[in-house]
Amino acid sequence: MIKAYILIEMMAGHSRDLVRVLIERNLVTEVDRVTGPYDVVAVIEAGDLNEISEIVASEIHTLPGVVRTNTCVSLE
Repeated sequence: MIKAYILIEMMAGHSRDLVRVLIERNLVTEVDRVTGPYDVVAVIEAGDLNEISEIVASEIHTLPGVVRTNTCVSLE
């Protein structure tokens, strides 16, 4: 399994809803609202990089309020 940290920048007022949706859809293994340049950090696991890319593109980017993401793939 490949683990990736998804750093998510949101439009104001949408981060709580995003966290709720990600948890309800079982898309993430962990998710937190954070301070700093990003609003939400999510952890996902998948079988390969293509699957990570597909989850981010089709399941996260399409959610209301998502402005942009930065995907950081774990090296271990």
